Amino acid sequence: MTLRPSDSPAAAVGPALAQKLSDELGIGTVGELLRYTPMRYVRRGESSGGSAPEKGDWITLVGTVTRADERRMRQRSGTFLSVTVDDGLRTYVVTFFNPRVIKRVLRPGVRLMVAGTVGYFRDQIQLTHPDWLVLPDAGSPRLDAVGSPMLAAMAADATSKNGASADGVEIDPADFDRPVLPIYRATKALQTWTIWKAVQLVLDAVEWGEDALDEAQRAQRGLVTTAEAIRAIHVPEAQEDIDGASDRLRFDEALAMQIALAQRRLADRGRAGPGCEPVAGGLEDRLLERLPFTLTDGQRTVLDEIRADLSAGEPMSRLLQGEVGSGKTLVALLCMLRMVDNGRQCVLLAPTEVLAAQHHRTITRMLGDLAIAGELGADPDATAVALLTGSLRTQARKEAMLATVTGTAGIVIGTHAVLEEKVEFFDLGLVVVDEQHRFGVEQRDTLRSRGRGDVVPHMLVMTATPIPRTVAMTVYGDLETSTLRELPAGRQPITTNVVPAGKEKWERRLWEVVDEEVGAGRQVYVVCSRIGDDGTPEGQRSAKRAAEGGGGDRAARPTTSAVDMFAELTAGPLGRHRVELLHGRLPADDKNAVMDAFTRGEIDILVSTTVIEVGVDVANATTMVIVDADRFGVSQLHQLRGRVGRGGLPGRCFLRTSAGDSSPSMERLRAVAASNDGFELARVDLMTRREGDVLGAVQSGEASSLRFLSLVEDADVIDDARGLATEVVHADLTLADHRPLADLVDAVMGPSRISYLDKS
Repeated sequence: MTLRPSDSPAAAVGPALAQKLSDELGIGTVGELLRYTPMRYVRRGESSGGSAPEKGDWITLVGTVTRADERRMRQRSGTFLSVTVDDGLRTYVVTFFNPRVIKRVLRPGVRLMVAGTVGYFRDQIQLTHPDWLVLPDAGSPRLDAVGSPMLAAMAADATSKNGASADGVEIDPADFDRPVLPIYRATKALQTWTIWKAVQLVLDAVEWGEDALDEAQRAQRGLVTTAEAIRAIHVPEAQEDIDGASDRLRFDEALAMQIALAQRRLADRGRAGPGCEPVAGGLEDRLLERLPFTLTDGQRTVLDEIRADLSAGEPMSRLLQGEVGSGKTLVALLCMLRMVDNGRQCVLLAPTEVLAAQHHRTITRMLGDLAIAGELGADPDATAVALLTGSLRTQARKEAMLATVTGTAGIVIGTHAVLEEKVEFFDLGLVVVDEQHRFGVEQRDTLRSRGRGDVVPHMLVMTATPIPRTVAMTVYGDLETSTLRELPAGRQPITTNVVPAGKEKWERRLWEVVDEEVGAGRQVYVVCSRIGDDGTPEGQRSAKRAAEGGGGDRAARPTTSAVDMFAELTAGPLGRHRVELLHGRLPADDKNAVMDAFTRGEIDILVSTTVIEVGVDVANATTMVIVDADRFGVSQLHQLRGRVGRGGLPGRCFLRTSAGDSSPSMERLRAVAASNDGFELARVDLMTRREGDVLGAVQSGEASSLRFLSLVEDADVIDDARGLATEVVHADLTLADHRPLADLVDAVMGPSRISYLDKS
């Protein structure tokens, strides 16, 4: 019997187990089964390893009984057996009720396999009445059928005449006597050793075909073949086998992802992009002449990179990332004006109405009379800047759509409303997407499909969240990257302090500072993690998410909502100042009115949620208080505080928190307070979140198929894989001449994940 990776495993493991693998683990092919690799390994006398399990996890452990005590139950008659199992790293208390037979078997010194649901009592891991099986001593010729009913039956099957278990696979007692025993992420209905035996049966039948890397490529990197790696990862004899297999499978994951991204990055190669050459004396030149400052070296460098793409004749796909306040919006505006100078239109897509309105205010203010085409006394070279959002009233919406379809508006700024089919452009040449992570590729491509004829508009996506290099090469790997690190001259650093909530002296001084800033004629943000209108279903859900967010010392503590903070401030000494409330569920007109009033200086203290996180630019705002700061991520805190100190005055940020002094949350806050370097903080953020959250953007929220690759630790591997992937895809976009590589991409990423990658 020979199986290919794309075949069903039923021929090797039987239809019953094949169905169970599908139902319990979502495994439908031989390849998927073989890439369902062990979560850890157990060695004789060594730990089951890994971090401590979470409450509710289903775990399998192998250890030695160190203590067994029979005790009387307090609430009812009868006894229970408390067994302490040591796996070499930590101890587990395993409890059995009515242990008349079990107590004779589970004595100190017995080697035991246990499978059950994790609970905790006073920080001690507990398993109550789990499945269990006594394991043989070294060299034992048989697996004794001693254990809970299900596992004992499996053990009995293993020693029966035909050797077939209830799942249709033979369990070899010698398997439990190996020097290295793999432990798989299992379920109650599908135990780790059943998975392992299924893997072994398939390994003996699979035919791999040609390796994705040739001999020279493997030798250059010191890698074994994928077939050798898959076998070694499941049936290792020593740690060296696991290490060598992990190295190859890590590179396979990096290479598969980078090939998929390179294909998307190069998909528009050869297609026509809008021509865009400099126009002497055009809007771009005139804005540059009017600027009251000079561009930074970083802005000039990035502009040169983007302008080269705009004039290359092919559609541009570029990511512009930069520090908070580094001038990305100005760079984007200059690029848009060059496009308008060439007779084409631009659209700027923003994730929220607050940010879209802010961009509209900023751009029209910067352009002045160059942004009022069609109005009396307008400059002959002027264009119009249209705002198109979902909450516009009917007449305003009609006017914006008319200016868009006729080409009167050279720049259209909007939210998801511009993605609607009825929104038509006269001649769209450039799509600018702000806060790229809030939009999917499919949404961006909706706009790219609206160019005139066969011309594909250029694409510039921006993020004010600095991105570690490994993330840029993965989550944003379909885009060329430009980076702005340098801040404009005169920009003052922001001083950040952590304020422990509940300490009266600190709290009093915090609000005194706010009072002093307002008294000096400056403005203040107070940012809360949730809205707090808990009478609505949305409010109840947000309050529940806030209460559950993060676990540990955060989970039990209530948070202060924006609604409650507004009430507290207006009722206290600060109530004599002009205090206003802003959050995402206010009517759009009210949101705009509040933001406009704050921009004009008519509001002293703005109590807000994170709707002001990006793009909002009020020069007179110098101070920010972030309430329950431990509820925010590192990069989000850096984003938020970037709203202050933008007008040449020093900025101050206070991180108010109830987090414990030695908690991980407090460590994160101290890291934010200690650095204004967004790129360093992005690295800290990645270390905190690990890759699961990051790669969720690529993998549609599914469990990560990347089991070996780390965005924290494997920058060199990702860089190497990106170079090889780019080289291959440049020469063979569809991988028609590199079938093994195409198979690798499919095996690692999976068809559904590749499909999502094309839409994410």
